[in-house]
Amino acid sequence: MAAKLFEPITIRGAEFRNRIAMSPMCMHSADDDGRVTDFHMVHYGARALGGAGLVFLETTAILDNGLIGPGDIGIWEDGQVEGLSRLTKVIQRFGAKAGCQLGHAGRQLGIEGRPAIAPSAIPFTETSRVPQALTIDGIKEVVEAFRQGARRAKEAGFDVVEVHTAHGYLLNEFLSPLANHRTDEYGGSHENRYRIVREAIDAVRSEWDGPLFVRISSTDYKEGGNTPEDFLIYGQWMKEQGVDLIDCSSGGIAMIKVNSFPGYQVPAAELLREKLGMMTGAVGLIETGRQAEEILQNGRADIVLIGREILKDPFWARTAADDLKTPIAVPPQYTRYGSAWQRSQPALPAAPLIVA
Repeated sequence: MAAKLFEPITIRGAEFRNRIAMSPMCMHSADDDGRVTDFHMVHYGARALGGAGLVFLETTAILDNGLIGPGDIGIWEDGQVEGLSRLTKVIQRFGAKAGCQLGHAGRQLGIEGRPAIAPSAIPFTETSRVPQALTIDGIKEVVEAFRQGARRAKEAGFDVVEVHTAHGYLLNEFLSPLANHRTDEYGGSHENRYRIVREAIDAVRSEWDGPLFVRISSTDYKEGGNTPEDFLIYGQWMKEQGVDLIDCSSGGIAMIKVNSFPGYQVPAAELLREKLGMMTGAVGLIETGRQAEEILQNGRADIVLIGREILKDPFWARTAADDLKTPIAVPPQYTRYGSAWQRSQPALPAAPLIVA
């Protein structure tokens, strides 16, 4: 039986060469204005050259008070689109699809001098800053920022947009009763806690007609927080709104030590895929080709998102193919015929150096 890991998959008309995605991971290497640098061209281009079917950038901040930390990439102003466009072209030139994760850090704003916002004025830890509880007008500004981020992602040429509702950041804070103590229409019931997510997804969909993913924290790992069963409710609403795939991560809303092990987050992807009848992505210490293949062959998810392993090995796809004893195409430059092939290819478009 052929390896499913290397089967193409089509999502909303976009064909991915395999089912391997590079997971979004903070690099904190943008310039002070949130613009991409030469680091990003090399870093993400290497993973595209290395064979991933989808390369997600780190979270792109929709507002300048939404950065997880210094050096995060931004998508809050039109001037950031030019660099993002050059980066998507590099990723696509080497055969991968380019993914943009839109997000806002909320109370976990990782820089000083800007106000942290959240659904409620509840700090992340006892020693964290106390965030400002968003007003209704503030919520509207956040939703509009998601819409504008989707517009800029389209202008930059991305193939996939993902809405970040995980890891204790702003939208996850609204979803979790541990961080959301509001008594208005944005707090309390599942429907109310989901309201800003619903509005953000609708805003993104108003600008974006391509594949749309949502990353979730499927469990808060703490009593009184969300569990995978809560996401059967949220996930159904996401499906009805036109979300194509739910990317199933976990944790982040509370300072909890998680017992992590290879594949520890896969059961949530399996549950949502089975119960909701929609595509899911599995993430979380997926280390080997055989492990990834088991997930896909047993119908536990539709794609796998690789994090730490693809940081260590840009050619993780080739390593996985060796593990599965499956022949795959490799960059011609890395074969004995590479020089002749390369001379036949058009040159990459010239781009000025981008220096942080």
